[in-house]
Amino acid sequence: MKRFIALFIALVGFSFTSIAQDINNNPDSIIGEYLADRGGSKSKVRVTKNADGTYTAQVFWVEHPLDKNGNKRKDTKNPDKTLRNVDIDKVVLVKGLQYIAEDKEWGGTKIYDPTKGIRVNVSAKFETPDKLKLRGTILGIGVTIYWNRIK
Repeated sequence: MKRFIALFIALVGFSFTSIAQDINNNPDSIIGEYLADRGGSKSKVRVTKNADGTYTAQVFWVEHPLDKNGNKRKDTKNPDKTLRNVDIDKVVLVKGLQYIAEDKEWGGTKIYDPTKGIRVNVSAKFETPDKLKLRGTILGIGVTIYWNRIK
C-alpha cells in the first residue's frame, strides 16, 4: 500500500512537471492576469503581447490604492521622475519581455519593483500552469517572487 501511494504521488508530481514544461514551450502562455503578493501588498498584473512580439506586464489593481489622506497613491519611488505621478494601480512593471526559446523562459529585460523604486534583470518560467516564477537579479544577487494566474 505504501508503495502504491508513493508511486501515485510520484506520478502526480511528474504530470505537473510535464504540464509546466509544456506551458513553458508556448511563448504566448504568459499572457493573462496574475495575483502578485509582494511582502503582504497584493496587486493584480496583466501580461499582454506587443506588436513586436515582446510582452508587457502592468498593474491594474492594488489592494490599498489610497494613501492615508484618501488620495490615489502614486509611483513616488520611480527613478524616472516623469513617471512619479502615475497611479500605483497603473504602473508598468515589465516592458520588452522576450521569449527565449532555447531556455524555455522569458527574459531579456528588467522588472520594476515599485516598493523599492528599482529595476533589475528578470527571468520568468512557469512552475505549474498557474504559478509563474519570476527571478529578479542585480550583480548576481536575486530575489524570487511568484505570480498566481487568475485568468
